[in-house]
Amino acid sequence: MKSGPGRIGPHVSGGGRFVVHDFIIIGGGIVGLATAIALQEHAPGAKLLLLEKEQDFARHQTGHNSGVIHAGIYYPPGSLKAKLCREGAEATKEFCRENGIRFETCGKLLVATSEAEMARMEALAERAVQNGIDFARLDEAELRKAEPAVAGLGALHVKATGIVDYREVCRAMAQKVRQRGGEIRLGVEVTAIAETPADVTVTAGGERHVASQLIACAGLQSDRMVRMAGLECDFRIVPFRGEYFTLPPSKANIVRHLIYPIPDPNLPFLGIHLTRMIDGSITVGPNAVLGFAREGYPKGSLSLKDVADMASFPGFWKMARKNLGSGIIEMRNSLFRRHYLEECRKYCPELTLADLGKPGAGIRAQAVMADGSLVHDFLFREGPRSLFVCNAPSPAATSSIPISRMIVERLPGTT
Repeated sequence: MKSGPGRIGPHVSGGGRFVVHDFIIIGGGIVGLATAIALQEHAPGAKLLLLEKEQDFARHQTGHNSGVIHAGIYYPPGSLKAKLCREGAEATKEFCRENGIRFETCGKLLVATSEAEMARMEALAERAVQNGIDFARLDEAELRKAEPAVAGLGALHVKATGIVDYREVCRAMAQKVRQRGGEIRLGVEVTAIAETPADVTVTAGGERHVASQLIACAGLQSDRMVRMAGLECDFRIVPFRGEYFTLPPSKANIVRHLIYPIPDPNLPFLGIHLTRMIDGSITVGPNAVLGFAREGYPKGSLSLKDVADMASFPGFWKMARKNLGSGIIEMRNSLFRRHYLEECRKYCPELTLADLGKPGAGIRAQAVMADGSLVHDFLFREGPRSLFVCNAPSPAATSSIPISRMIVERLPGTT
């Protein structure tokens, strides 16, 4: 791998002279920014350019997530996701300490509200033991003492879970990239990618940028980057809206911990929960409904381009048939607040319709394969000089720092 400063030379097909970078990164979310830092650590002095189509960092998945620093209780013992989450939680907190970013280790309660959930809770407890996660079992009385507004038969208290503003983390990462000599361009959208055995040319903002190697961390647009580069793309990004509500200031102290349900292993999402935010507010949600615009956050957003992309992919229809039942329930909860409220009241019965205040939404980039299966693991596509991060599974924000090091190790030509 070339690790020195950028070279000056002619474009292979254009003639004129200009700077050729060692690395180009596409994407100004937390994974792209963390990868830029990891590259600078791996190849000090390398000439790096990061391109982001928005005017600021973390404008999509990173900036619309719940701000949780996860502990890693959900993931199979010994799995890559479990390892990266544990490492990532510690690395995120350390990065915050070093850069003066406020975070809080408030802990999480996973609350069981039925006998079936109690059984699943015990399975989670065993998983926590195997993953080396510090936790405590709470019975019904202990749960009520810890959280008087929360109802349940029992709970797991995961002590290391924290909260932070990941947009602030991204701004600090960007500052570090620039301090080390990296160049960042905002407001430039990538419109073409061309790869040769010698280099990669990226057209963005009406300009051509050439690099020895390319990494794309494009999130909601990751499949389009793959196709733009002319690589085989056997998956599509299907957007799932996570809709939530902010509780009124009068309910800002309703809980002291994060309150999560015991997840259903048959469903791909965690379910509606109460989340304390670092700004002092509390949100309730999210659900998970099919989105009709990859970057359309207001309810009712529609992108004909995005819908056509989904509808033309056979894997989408296979996925829809497999998940029809849960999809109908989620859509019902989205359309009717009283049904949404029922999900919240399972473990916080004092909430009312009036408490479902300001609405908001995030959009999850869910990779779906041609057979209709949802991708829950990392998904990469590679060219001779390029690496496309097509799926970085939850919790990607928590795990971004160790994920970035793994990405650098996978980059073609890296040693």
